[in-house]
Amino acid sequence: EVQLQASGGGLVQSGGSLRLSCATSGFTFDNYAIGWFRQAPGKGREGVSCIDNSDSTTEYSESVKGRFAISRDSAKNTVYLQMNNLKPEDTAVYYCAAVHLYYYCSLRAGLYDHWGQGTQVTVSS
Repeated sequence: EVQLQASGGGLVQSGGSLRLSCATSGFTFDNYAIGWFRQAPGKGREGVSCIDNSDSTTEYSESVKGRFAISRDSAKNTVYLQMNNLKPEDTAVYYCAAVHLYYYCSLRAGLYDHWGQGTQVTVSS
């Protein structure tokens, strides 16, 4: 059974940092691209960042570029999202998702087959 478990959310002040983790199981990690998405109250799901299966390609939304960094650890089957210089507009539930894809990733949510539960990130001003 494919499982993705997002964790690491919390309450942080503006300008602070958090690191989200997406622990995966039930599939061959090195064959999958992983994406991070977020959804704020009353808004649609937004692609934040993604990383391809080989750790050679990453993508970021314009709103987080330069502040967030995605990485993956094949030994732990885990993907991380380091979030720095957080802003109140980053407040949302963050989700990780996986798709069986090689040497490519996308911020389009519809591409992804498997989703984890979300983790809440709240940034206070």
